[in-house]
Amino acid sequence: MIILWSIIIGGIAGAIAKLLMPGKDPGGFIITIALGIVGAILATFLGRAVGWYHEGQSAGLIGAVVGAVIILAIYRFIVGRRPLT
Repeated sequence: MIILWSIIIGGIAGAIAKLLMPGKDPGGFIITIALGIVGAILATFLGRAVGWYHEGQSAGLIGAVVGAVIILAIYRFIVGRRPLT
């Protein structure tokens, strides 16, 4: 159930990350939401490792947005540097 909640929050966080980081994304809006989901899941697991969240808790919206912005920035850096062929 926690993973499902992380996916829902991640979708919202991906949309917010897209609003916070405007510009041309190499993958479009759907990829941004998918990266938001990955960011939310990453924030959940990192938060548990650090001790911010207990077992059974997921990252909140703010943590998910921060994770999504970080993942989106890394994605833009990696994909944006590839030559288009």
